[in-house]
Amino acid sequence: MTDSIVKLTASPHVRSAESTVRIMWSVVMSLVPVVAASVYFFGPSAILVLLASAAGCLVTERLFGSRPGSLADGSAMITGLLLGLTLPPGFPLWMAFLGGAFGMAFGKLVFGGLGQNVFNPALVGRAFLQAAFPVAITTWPAKTDNWWVLQGDNFALPFMSPVVDAATSATPLGNLKFEDDPVVTPLLDLFFGTTGGSLGETSALLLLLGGLYLALRGHLNWHIPISIFVSIFVVSGLFYVLGVSQFPPLFMLFAGGVMLGAIYMATDMVTSPVTNLGCWLFGFGIGFLVTVIRIWGGLPEGMMYAILLMNALVPFINRATQPRLFGTSGKKKETGS
Repeated sequence: MTDSIVKLTASPHVRSAESTVRIMWSVVMSLVPVVAASVYFFGPSAILVLLASAAGCLVTERLFGSRPGSLADGSAMITGLLLGLTLPPGFPLWMAFLGGAFGMAFGKLVFGGLGQNVFNPALVGRAFLQAAFPVAITTWPAKTDNWWVLQGDNFALPFMSPVVDAATSATPLGNLKFEDDPVVTPLLDLFFGTTGGSLGETSALLLLLGGLYLALRGHLNWHIPISIFVSIFVVSGLFYVLGVSQFPPLFMLFAGGVMLGAIYMATDMVTSPVTNLGCWLFGFGIGFLVTVIRIWGGLPEGMMYAILLMNALVPFINRATQPRLFGTSGKKKETGS
């Protein structure tokens, strides 16, 4: 009889083929069509803004990241691309770089790095840019027929006021909310992306296809975007029927950054709830806040603030929705005095 060899190893004994690196780069790949659409619609300016915001994230991660080889996991690249997609095509490059650096430093690294941040780093970077450069981030150059023409003043010198030579145009949300003679942008234009706005407002169709791809791969919790869409549609539809809002519900879904935020930012695994019930509550909260901010807020868009506010509530949502342990009653055990 031959002696058998028994190998003793520590758990886990069953490992998934998925890894952080694989998931991160899968998300990056799903963004390629969205990036391509932004370049198609906005020209070289889109490439420059995306490169600048990504460079800010990558340089900051390289200089201050605590883990060796942290650039390879793809998280900094995702942050840079998502931040760039929230910016106007004519945004000065030095501001985009600064936003990427700030988002990485104060949205991720200050909390200890990957997996420990409380807020979405890309939105932290955009919130900083919104507060520091409110005029530049809300300036939307009008589209031109010449694809090669730069939009806005991408090459403005640091700390100098950018100069916009071309006429500016309002976004679909801004037009409906602030213009004296508002016009509702056709849904097909919003769906395919043939409108003005940020780079990530290019095509709801491509964003939905990217989200479907990630959901099928198991890299996205579909409860979050679905709950956001349902919440926005129901709440905005109610206000629209009551005559409180001028925003039709379908317009609210496809205009602005709802698709980009719901599919790629609210679903961040680190800053979203871990239970399905928590994800539903998280998504409904985001949808409600977006609707309220858009209708009564001072800005036409509210996706960024809605996600950041709900990010702050995630620990409380996780605590309130944690499942009951098997074999327990779910009630706190009373201790005698």
